[in-house]
Amino acid sequence: MDDPGGLHSTVLEALGLRIVSGDLTPGQVLTLDSVDTEYAVSRSVSREAVRVLQSMGLVTSRRRVGVTVCPRDNWHVFDPRVIRWRLAGDDRTNQLLSLSELRSGVEPVAAALAAERASPEQCSALSGAVMDMVAHRHSGDLEAYLVADTIFHRTMLEASGNEMLRALGDVVAEVLAGRTHHHLMPATPRADAVALHERVANAIRTGDADDARTAMQAIIDEAAAALADPS
Repeated sequence: MDDPGGLHSTVLEALGLRIVSGDLTPGQVLTLDSVDTEYAVSRSVSREAVRVLQSMGLVTSRRRVGVTVCPRDNWHVFDPRVIRWRLAGDDRTNQLLSLSELRSGVEPVAAALAAERASPEQCSALSGAVMDMVAHRHSGDLEAYLVADTIFHRTMLEASGNEMLRALGDVVAEVLAGRTHHHLMPATPRADAVALHERVANAIRTGDADDARTAMQAIIDEAAAALADPS
C-alpha cells in the first residue's frame, strides 16, 4: 500500500522547490487534476500538499480558479522549509547573506541574555557541544560537526530565556545545514570558529554578557567570511 504521508512529502517538496526556484512563476495557475497526473498521486495527497503550500504563503487556492502561485512578498520567509528550498536554488547566496544579517540582529542578543539566564544544565550542554565540535573537526565528519553546531546554537537561543528568540532555532538550524549540504563550509571547519564557540560557552558560564555578545557576533562574521571563501 502506498504511504500517503510519504507521497504528500514528495509532492510538497517538488512543488515547493519549483515555486521558490521560479520554475513555477507568480500568477501561474495549477489544478489539482494536473498535480494528480504529474505526480501520480491521489486527490487527497494533492490537496494536502496544496494546503501546506497555502499555509506557507506560496499559493492560494480558490474554487473555480485553481491553485495560483504567489509572489515572493507573500511567502512566509521564516518557515524552515521555505528557507531550505531557497537554499537549494540559484538564490542560495543571497538567502544566506539575508539570514546572516538576521542572525546578527538576534544571536548576539541571545548570547548576552544567556549569560544572565542560562541554567547549569544549559551551560553543560554548550560545553559538551563545543567538545563534540572539536572532535568532529579533527575527524573530518562534517555531518556530526553539523549536529554539534546545531545543538550549540539551539541551546544558546533556549538559554536566552526569551520565547521569541528560542523560536528562531529552526531558522538557524536551516542556515547551518544549508552551509554544510551545499558545500559552503570549509572542508575542515576552521579552528578559530570552534574557538569562538568555546569563548561564547565560557562567557555564558561565567556570566560575562558583553563577551558573550562580542564572541557570538564574531562567529556570525566568520561564517559570512567563509561564505565568500569556503576553501
